[in-house]
Amino acid sequence: MTKSRITSQEVAERAGVSQSAVSRTFTPGASASKKTVEKVRKAAAELGYRPNVLARAMVSGKSRIIGLVVAYLENQFYPEALEKLSNELQKRGYHVLIFMAEQKAGHIDTVVEEILDYQVDGIIAASVALSSDLSERCRAAGVPMVLFNRSQDDPNMSAVTSDNFAGGRKVAEFLLAAGHRKIGYIAGWHGASTQRDREAGFTAALAEAGVALHSRAEGDFKMEKAADATRKMFAHDAPAAVFVANDHMAFSVLDTLRFELGLRVPEDVSVVGYDDVPAAGWPAYNLTTMRQPTNRMVANTIEILLDQIDKNTGDTRHIAIDGPLIVRGSAQIPKGWTI
Repeated sequence: MTKSRITSQEVAERAGVSQSAVSRTFTPGASASKKTVEKVRKAAAELGYRPNVLARAMVSGKSRIIGLVVAYLENQFYPEALEKLSNELQKRGYHVLIFMAEQKAGHIDTVVEEILDYQVDGIIAASVALSSDLSERCRAAGVPMVLFNRSQDDPNMSAVTSDNFAGGRKVAEFLLAAGHRKIGYIAGWHGASTQRDREAGFTAALAEAGVALHSRAEGDFKMEKAADATRKMFAHDAPAAVFVANDHMAFSVLDTLRFELGLRVPEDVSVVGYDDVPAAGWPAYNLTTMRQPTNRMVANTIEILLDQIDKNTGDTRHIAIDGPLIVRGSAQIPKGWTI
């Protein structure tokens, strides 16, 4: 036979406290004395009681759940960022539901519609682009949303990114200072604001120095496509340096250059990435790269989202955080450059 569910009233009777004391004990942020909490938790453990979070959400109107939608996890930047987002939200008494979405027409909108069905208090969208109709749907439902590591031309949508334009400029300035003039670029997915802004900053700095982009290929933020882009770029009139739109692709570029094409890095070609994921520092890659200030990006994302939840306002913010260029051994270092 199925055992009947233990109620909060039974826990209160066992602990010798009121039912409201039991409720406060299991409500994040609610006030209860240490002695009361100890008695309630002891009684709950003895009876096998678990609070009904969904029932409490129906009463309070708050689920304490944040929906987090992401397009892909093979890029090392996102597992690390999602872990930090989840840990920080849990410290604030929130739980996280992660949803996977594909970067294709209509699919992301469908996933976010499903998230709304879970009565989440807010949504963080990482590595995805949303339609204006969907952002309006979220606002109409009273569910704030913040874009993480993406931005879009919607004044009503909050977004937190690194300063991708400035980062692209820094890479160009570094390569130019090393004396490179034949410089290539391997682009990411064309629909990503990160790709757009990194390339814009990079090519702007080259143009200001009177240097035209020597070659360009698209890697679509995928390792296989980045490898193919490298083969094509270095088949004829190869560049002396290449900026790759993220580290995930840069690892594939490095492997292809060294082990397929037999080129030395950085003696024959300099390679610079973007993100500074953990593997960038491994001796096998030793990748010079732009670091995304993940901790600050996470902190700002959570601050904006919880502020909108707590104040129930539509105030939006767009934040681009500057990050440093991390110089390692995959690119020639300009004379006098301070590491």
